[in-house]
Parts: sequence; structure tokens; C-alpha cells
Amino acid sequence: MAGRHFLQIPGPTPVPDRLQRAMHRQMEDHRSSTFPAFTRSILSRLPQVVHQERGEAFVFPATGSAMWEAALVNTVNPGGRLLAPRFGQFSHLFIQTARNLGYHVDVIEEPWGETADPFRIEAALAADTAHEIQGVLLVHNETATGVTSNVAAVRAAIDRAAHPALLFVDGVSSIASLEFRFDDWGVDCAITGSQKGFMLPAGLGILYASEKALARVDRCTMPRAYFDLRAMRANNAQGYFPSTPALSLLYGLDEALTMLLEEGMNNVAARHRRLATGVRAAVQAWGLRECARRPEIASDSLTAVVVPEGVDARTIIDIAFTRYDVALGSGLGELAGKVFRIGHLGDMNALTLAGALAGVEMALADAGIGMTLGRGLGAALQHWRIGAAS
Repeated sequence: MAGRHFLQIPGPTPVPDRLQRAMHRQMEDHRSSTFPAFTRSILSRLPQVVHQERGEAFVFPATGSAMWEAALVNTVNPGGRLLAPRFGQFSHLFIQTARNLGYHVDVIEEPWGETADPFRIEAALAADTAHEIQGVLLVHNETATGVTSNVAAVRAAIDRAAHPALLFVDGVSSIASLEFRFDDWGVDCAITGSQKGFMLPAGLGILYASEKALARVDRCTMPRAYFDLRAMRANNAQGYFPSTPALSLLYGLDEALTMLLEEGMNNVAARHRRLATGVRAAVQAWGLRECARRPEIASDSLTAVVVPEGVDARTIIDIAFTRYDVALGSGLGELAGKVFRIGHLGDMNALTLAGALAGVEMALADAGIGMTLGRGLGAALQHWRIGAAS
């Protein structure tokens, strides 16, 4: 099909030309005497993305999902007890990963479309007077439902309960897109991957660890090998990695950090907020609703749109892809066939998103959802006009 493809899933996201050029390089000796300067260029700047000044950042040839495991096996002893709210597919998978590793997870069930409830977390921790719970697992931005939890409020709940549990935060679809304040929010382990806000192909897992979390690494008795932070810390201190790094992706990450920090992380978050408000205006103008149950919890990196009763969202997704070259995210878990998801994170601006919304609008009309063509797109454009904001 002629023209550009609109990749509007919540990740992988489009890779900017600038990053493709950075990755298009010959391999080099990752044990050479000059390599540490490159390693340090990356590791010294990664913390700036999440406003981290204490602790360390790590990069593995892996994915964000792998960092769930890396965070846990380095800080939680075998058979340890954890607490986790479950309110979407990725919070479910985080919990399942922990259980697969032999941990016991107390689950707080929330409706899909809602977020973590800090007061229920506080109550559960306050009841744990023996302090058996070693960590709280929280998905910051639930990609399945398009909602964003309040990390700072969860940390405040842990503190009110005077509980020593670590705070593990999945930031896969939020870090490098939404505001994320590692130190201010009291996060202990933050988890992400390369394929979303960092605008790269999948293949890098990134883990941020606090000083509190790092203090547990040497004492932790959980078996570990590839994900052992002790080996990673020792090698990183010398500017190297314990195993062969994903060089092409590291070249891209180095340039992605330059792009993000040139724009400024506050500006990155503001850009995503502006784009999201336009998409939400379009959804409302289409006469549809978001999966997010309250406006204040709606995600700025993606929007999950609920289709009318009797309509299969998979039909809309297929029409958008085959007729208009727009790739949309499908519903996951209990939302399969009930929602489609529009990603608006990473290398995105108002004009590229406007083209995608035009394709979505035509797909909706083709699927028999009655509307006046242009209404949703026009609502978004009104939000995005520079003149309208001045």
C-alpha cells in the first residue's frame, strides 16, 4: 500500500529516522579500552529520564517483562510474600511472573478500567504486623485499559502503614512518555523496555533501582544467573557488561537519550498530555467511551476505546489495518473484542496522530458505527491548534 503505515499500537512505537541512522553502524569490540566511555554516556543519562539522583540504572539485552524477573530475584528471598493490585492484563502478568518464581502474592482485585486503590493497599500492609510482605507490585500505566495509577499515593500509603515493603513499579508504557519521578515518588525498582517511550525496537530491558533496593541485592538468597545484579554492577563500574550487549540497540538508546533530554522530560510529558486530550475529544465526538472509568485516571500514552454492544472491536481493527493502513491495539484478556486501543506515545505529533484518527474514523464508519465523518477528527484538531491555545 502506498504512503506511510500508521503504527498506533501502544508499542512497539515508530522508530525515528534519527534513531535508525544511529543504529545503522558496524559492530565494535565491547571489551576495548574505549568502550567504557560509551557505556557511561548511557548509564549516566538514563536516570535523568525518571528524575533519579540516588541508586543506579541497568540495561539488559532483554525486554520490560524480563525486568519483572530481574527486579524480584535480586531483592526478594525465595518464597517471599508480595502484595499487588490487579486491574488489567499487565498487572495480571506481573503477578503471574512472581508466582511462577515461587513467590506468594496477595492480590487486591480492582475492576478493569480502574486503578490501584492506595487505601486498600494501606489496609493490607497495616494488617501485616509481622512485616512478611516484602514488596508491592504496581503497574503505573495499565496498557490493557488505558489508565494511570498514582504512584506517589501508593508510596504514601506504604509510608502511612509504616511498612518496609519495597515499591516495584512497572513503567513500561509510562517511562520516557509520562511524568515519572523516581526519587520523589519513593520508587524502589522501576521497570521498562526500549520499544515504547524510548522509540526503539524491542530488545532492551531497563531497570532502575533505589539505594534501598540495592542494599538487598547482596543479602538476597534467591538463585539468579543472567539477571544477577551483582555481576552487572561490578562490570558497569568498569564501563562494561557481564555478557555481550545488544550493540545496535545501545547505539540507538544513546541517541534516544539525546533526543529526550534535548526536548526535556517535562516537555515530553506535556506533549503526550496534549496529544491525549485530542484523542479523548475525538472519542467523545464519536459517541463512544473510554475504558478508563474516570477522566482523571485516563492515560496520556494510549486510549482504550469501548465499542458499542453487538460490535466486535476486532472487526474495526482489521478494517483499519487492511483498508487504511492503521495498526490499532487489540483488547486483551477480558477486554478481547470489547475495546480497541490507540497508542499515542513516542515519536508522535499532532499531524501524524491526525492522520491515524482519520483512518480510525473511516474504519468505524465502515464497521457500521454511525457518525458524521470528520466530527471526531475535527474535535481533536480544535484541541491541537496552536492558535486555539494562545
